[in-house]
Amino acid sequence: MADNLKLLTAGLLIAAGIAGFYLLSDMPRVFGVLSVVLSLMTAAGVVWFTEPGRRFYAFGQESVVEARKVVWPTRKETMQMTGVVVVFVIIMALFLWLVDGSLTWLVKLIMQRGE
Repeated sequence: MADNLKLLTAGLLIAAGIAGFYLLSDMPRVFGVLSVVLSLMTAAGVVWFTEPGRRFYAFGQESVVEARKVVWPTRKETMQMTGVVVVFVIIMALFLWLVDGSLTWLVKLIMQRGE
């Protein structure tokens, strides 16, 4: 229950920051932006003290660890795969062009017989 109240408070803080952005529209833009940024930071601080907030932070840390384990392709591998994709796209374009042309010719042939 306490976490729900904290999350509600965080949502209200964000809404207040957005409202402040529009209410401060007659002032320099920096004040409106500062209103949103401060409300987001305050809301993040409130969410930090909730169980879902801690789990989300732990998930983010685990995601970074997993992203570091990724083996990225070398430049040569990237260029080779790009070449394969380009060739495949050209072949598919030619195939679809032939199919489209054949079907167009067939429909025109059938339409002429109907006259």
